[in-house]
Amino acid sequence: MPIRQPIISVLGHVDSGKTTLLDRIRGSTVASGEAGGITQHIGASEVPINKIMGVCGSLAKKMNVDVKIPGLLFIDTPGHEAFITLRRRGGSIADLAILIIDVNEGLQKQTEESLTFLKEFKTPFVVAATKIDRILGWRSEENACFLKGYSTQDARAQDELEEKIYRIVGQLAERNIKSERFDRVEDFSKQVCIVPVSSLTGEGIPDLLMLLTGLAQKYLEKRLKVTEGIGKGTILEVKEYRGLGATIDVILYDGCVSRGDILIIGGRDVIVTKVKALLKPEPLKEMRVERVFQTIESATAACGVKISSPDLSGVIAGSPVRFVKSEKDVEAATADIAKEIEEVEIETENDGVIIKADTLGSLEGLIKVLKDNGIPIRKAKVGNVLKGDVMESSSMKKPVVFAFNVDVLPDADESAKKAGVEIFKSNIIYRLIEGYQKWEADLKKNAEAKLLDSVTHPGRMIILRGYVFRQSKPAIFGVEILAGQVKTGYKLKKNGIMIGEVKELQAEGDNVPMAKAGDKVAVSMDGVTIGRQINEGDELENALSGRDLEILARVKHKLPEDERRMLDEMQQI
Repeated sequence: MPIRQPIISVLGHVDSGKTTLLDRIRGSTVASGEAGGITQHIGASEVPINKIMGVCGSLAKKMNVDVKIPGLLFIDTPGHEAFITLRRRGGSIADLAILIIDVNEGLQKQTEESLTFLKEFKTPFVVAATKIDRILGWRSEENACFLKGYSTQDARAQDELEEKIYRIVGQLAERNIKSERFDRVEDFSKQVCIVPVSSLTGEGIPDLLMLLTGLAQKYLEKRLKVTEGIGKGTILEVKEYRGLGATIDVILYDGCVSRGDILIIGGRDVIVTKVKALLKPEPLKEMRVERVFQTIESATAACGVKISSPDLSGVIAGSPVRFVKSEKDVEAATADIAKEIEEVEIETENDGVIIKADTLGSLEGLIKVLKDNGIPIRKAKVGNVLKGDVMESSSMKKPVVFAFNVDVLPDADESAKKAGVEIFKSNIIYRLIEGYQKWEADLKKNAEAKLLDSVTHPGRMIILRGYVFRQSKPAIFGVEILAGQVKTGYKLKKNGIMIGEVKELQAEGDNVPMAKAGDKVAVSMDGVTIGRQINEGDELENALSGRDLEILARVKHKLPEDERRMLDEMQQI
């Protein structure tokens, strides 16, 4: 069997230049046609080895690499999503990844997300530090090798680039990833290469392509051998195609597929059908946006291929697929796919949040992120948020539903408002997590505030001399709050003995609910007489119960410093 082309997933923060970089390599203009310039769906492009060698030119001759791979298969992704959608048991099917980092911005939110999945699947990657053409004073040269272009820059531009590259090196080091500019790497198996590039001018692209080709051949040759027998793939998208009806765009990552093969598709229910037609875009064309395809009889991994088959209704993007030649292999392939689906979807009887996502890959990604953040999961399924999901969530300790790139049906939305179920909806994972964490922090803050309102706080006051306005029934006297606070309804004690309850507080003739350290107020109390139980100059303290002390100790970090000091004194006693 032949050595296949490596599958290279392109990841990075939104608007960091992923599609623009691929456009430069392909010589296409996909990015300009995107809604808002942002990739909305997963795409695949094959770049033949002759195109790569043509771009690399003199660099290829200089490096003298014995090229065996037929090309590179690039996967363009919306954020991180396809990286996890393209999976097989034990890891992603991506052989290598390019992590795009805007050299002027450094690591950003979705860069963190991408790194999470790169580590999770132990996928080797290189960093493309893009937009070097925006460095102040940079003199661009179309399609130049990086080192050649760098050597012609003035010292100021070189220094600025060095500073920005080493900021990225430092940020990756903080995440326990060793990295270095590609020409300074001493051990390619232990350090991540950073290649400065410009997608607009093509600078650094030859270096990036040669690096990917060299790494694939040196470290991945065994992995790139195509397996005989069952063809294996993952569905990128399900879409209508003129003259064929519903079709599936598939990444074939192992084995072969031919027209007439039996096709097994995983999902809510396993579908068994036949390959009616196989179509491929021309080399360098983006499968996601291409409208003209070539009909073919067979395809060998790794490639992107469009498939027409009967019974494709209900098929979910991100589902695994298998291709077999004989009916006797269907049972084993079906069991293999069913096991893979079960590994992703979760349904338990435990307490936790409910997840709904658009694809199995998205679902898997969200599950991993929630688990990493210690968020328990009750159920994880593909599909829109239904009323049943909301009602199930309403019985949980934390009634929460995550909706990733799916709709919340009207009756579900209405039920959520009535039942107090929080629905977090977004097509970017980190925004879902941020929303949840803010909601959780607000819940905790409100619960702590409620707890604090339910207890008596520490407080100490002194009865002011010459400010006894009434001796008894009720006694009214002036005090100064020395520490903490006092509220109406608080019980007061003197030398550990209970003397009565604060009936009213007045400041400058007006009733007030509370007084704090430094305030001078008049206190009204029943059941005491000035000259008997209390006298001018006496110090009084708030009487705290055991429950008060226990709760205050729990939320001690929320108390003012003077109340914390009094609490420490009480605990020592």
